[in-house]
Order: sequence, then C-alpha cells, then structure tokens
Amino acid sequence: MTEPANEQPQPAPTETPAADTPAAADPLAEANAKVAALEAEMARTKDAALRAMADAENMRKRAEREIADREKYAVGNFAKALLAVADNLRRALDAVSAEARAADPQLAKLAEGVELTERELTAVFERNGVARIDAAGKPFDPALHQAVAQVDAPAGTPPGSVVQVFQPGYTIHGRLLREAMVTVAKGAPAAGIDTTA
Repeated sequence: MTEPANEQPQPAPTETPAADTPAAADPLAEANAKVAALEAEMARTKDAALRAMADAENMRKRAEREIADREKYAVGNFAKALLAVADNLRRALDAVSAEARAADPQLAKLAEGVELTERELTAVFERNGVARIDAAGKPFDPALHQAVAQVDAPAGTPPGSVVQVFQPGYTIHGRLLREAMVTVAKGAPAAGIDTTA
C-alpha cells in the first residue's frame, strides 16, 4: 500500500528543555541557596558560642575577684572589733606620765609591757592590711574623718585642717574600716561638718 500523496510527514515533537519548565529547579541555584543558609547558621552558631565563652570568662573573672575580696576583707569585722583593744592600749599608755614612770619602776615596767603589746598588735594589723589613718594636721576629708567639733584655728593652722584626733581611723587594704574622730579648725566650712552646733 502506498501512502496518499497529499499527506505531509508530521514533524517529530520537540522536547522542551528542563530549564524552561517551571516545575524543574536549577540544581546549582538550589545548592548555592543551601550553602548560604548553612553559612548563615554557622555564623549564628559561632556568634552564640563566642558570646557564651565571653560570658563564661567574665563570670570566672568576677568569681576570682569576689574570692580575692572575700579573702582580703574577711578579717574586717574581726579587725574592727580589735580596734577597741588598740584604743584601750593607747589610752593606758597616755594615762601614765613620764614623771610617774620615773617615780615608780614597777609602773615603768608595766607601761613598757603595754607598749610592747601595742607594737605587736600594730604589727599584726599591718600584716593583715590594716593601716592607721594619719589625720593630725591634714585637711579634713569627710571620706576618712568624722568631725566631732570645730575650734578656732590655732596660729599657723589652715582652716579646715584637723587639729586634734580623738580616736584614730583605720583602713583595711585601702578600704575604710573606721573613720577618725577629729576636731577641725574653723574657717571656711569643710564639707560634711555641721556648723550649726
């Protein structure tokens, strides 16, 4: 059988490339998107890890400081209680005049023993960071001194300076343990002094 002459051969159907169809995705673009997402996640994780490490380091340093402060200032309450002993030793020595010591050898030996005890207590204080505040003749400092009275400034004494110390003050490792109770020279009122009395 022969084919009719009027029939034309049909062209073969052409295949559409996969890139032209919306359902098919570009494998390279998909891989790049996954890489970008993984890199972003990795950056977030790295940032979180660095922050956690910094927080841990800060906490470690803070804990070390707190331990050092606790060790340094742990004797604070005990030292403050011993300040009364130091005060009483000084009062006992001040009560014995040089004439009384010269007149009574027993009293002189007792005073010498009290002086040795006071020196030993001062040495113990110094080994533990407790230092006496040198206030006499210095300008009044409300952070270190407690003014109990004001007096007319003696000749040559600048106004606002400490004239007399009633009770010495102490610091422990630079931190105030007890203020010095002082009398201050009148003049321009020093900060923290009540001039109404």
